[in-house]
Amino acid sequence: MLLRAAMAAALLSTAPMQCGHTPDAELREDETPGDALWQLAQRFKAAHDDAGERRTLEYLVERYPVSRWVPSAKEELGRLGGGPATDGGS
Repeated sequence: MLLRAAMAAALLSTAPMQCGHTPDAELREDETPGDALWQLAQRFKAAHDDAGERRTLEYLVERYPVSRWVPSAKEELGRLGGGPATDGGS
């Protein structure tokens, strides 16, 4: 009886079974700051607000340099006629 109780306790203390598939990055529910900034820049672009788009993209490149959107942001900044913001010498 004691052995059964110990086995039951051991089984209940393990993590629940998880899905066996790899999550699709395109279906993520949580967005990163880089994702949000990219979406904001795209809204500025759709509204033909080049200054807002540029400031948002520069902020994205400066503050989130490892974001998956940085290469696209740099490309858009080039299209807007300028490179990404510098780190200000820091």
